[in-house]
Amino acid sequence: MMSFMTGEETRTPKSTTVREPAGGDAREAGAGAPRAWATRLLVLGIVLSALNLRPAITSFGALLEEVRDGLGMSGSVAGLLTSMPSLCFAVFGAVAPRLARRFGPGAVVCAGLAAIATGLLTRPYAGGTAGFLAASALALAGIAVGNVLMPVIVKRWFPDRVGSMTGLYSMALAFGTSLAAAVTVPMTDALGGGWQPGLAVWAALAAAAVLPWIPFVRDRGAGAAEQAPARGETPALRITRSRTAWALAVFFGLQATAAYITMGWMAQIFRDAGVPAGTAGLLLSLTMVMGVPLAFVIPRLATRLPHQGPIVLALGLCGLAGYAGLHFAPVGGAWAWAVLLGISNCAFPLALTMVGMRARTGAGVAQLSAFAQSTGYLISIPGPLLVGVLYQHSGGWGLPIALMCALMVPQMVVGVLAGRARTVEDEAAR
Repeated sequence: MMSFMTGEETRTPKSTTVREPAGGDAREAGAGAPRAWATRLLVLGIVLSALNLRPAITSFGALLEEVRDGLGMSGSVAGLLTSMPSLCFAVFGAVAPRLARRFGPGAVVCAGLAAIATGLLTRPYAGGTAGFLAASALALAGIAVGNVLMPVIVKRWFPDRVGSMTGLYSMALAFGTSLAAAVTVPMTDALGGGWQPGLAVWAALAAAAVLPWIPFVRDRGAGAAEQAPARGETPALRITRSRTAWALAVFFGLQATAAYITMGWMAQIFRDAGVPAGTAGLLLSLTMVMGVPLAFVIPRLATRLPHQGPIVLALGLCGLAGYAGLHFAPVGGAWAWAVLLGISNCAFPLALTMVGMRARTGAGVAQLSAFAQSTGYLISIPGPLLVGVLYQHSGGWGLPIALMCALMVPQMVVGVLAGRARTVEDEAAR
């Protein structure tokens, strides 16, 4: 299971596989299991967690028309639902580091996965739009803490393997995203054609992901101990004084805007152009599945470059080309546009990698991750909602696609700035 860790790991030999946190919790996890066993369990937990961080969103996107009809939603309300992930990620992601310091990151991630399972199971049957929104918010709150704490966990337990572990985590996340997009529609048909069981079935995957984290729930004090001054780490950076932190936050926000517009609306764009629902779901799945190999390659490449700007520009140009294709030939070149937009969406694993690279310490990564993701997701809130409003009032996709293209330009600019070889500790101390 650990054979994927090559590259930067081989340049920094270690006598142990895991950097042991305070209090010996690596030994305690699993009731005295050997350290290698705890490492494998942690890797399994990271992978299963990542698999669950997007199906709540892409399964909804694949059945958006059915959910709208079933709940009587307007286009504007549907746009609000596609903006909910960003809002929940911003609000709940901001408190994730504080919860991790108090209860330990393992306990918080475990609770977050339980919240995902509960929300996914109950939202199709909650009754009406309000209940659907509330249950979705519960699931998205669980996803939010996972979003923020995964880079922290990687930096803490695998400090010399940030590229490889971020790549593995991002690859699993992309696979879960594409899997939900691909199989939700046919699975719904197999379950009788109702959209409720087609959405609820994803709760089983989240419930399974809870299990590997149970031994790490006992790690209640390590989160606080690791960030205490006695450990040599600054407990609270003035993160807002860092230009790199702001650039990374805006980059994160703009790439999240593009990603959630894609996940929420791309299938509908194809369906409105005359593509059958099943094929539209497959096209969305192709867009998401592009991230599986690239999410593993890009972080490893990024850690080897002194400046990540060239990667940012390459991904942005793919996005612009994909949007242009959606406008001028949505059916004829559908598969090509899906591939290009899938490549462009790999700005997400790149952003996660830069979070780990732009801070020197675990505490710095925790603060930067919370700031960049919370601020970024706040920035991304209006995008999917505005797409829904423009679509409803213009009666077509010309204006929404023009908005997507316009947002890609500043994404490329701030991404280049965030990719410079600087650390937030140095900038925040000035």
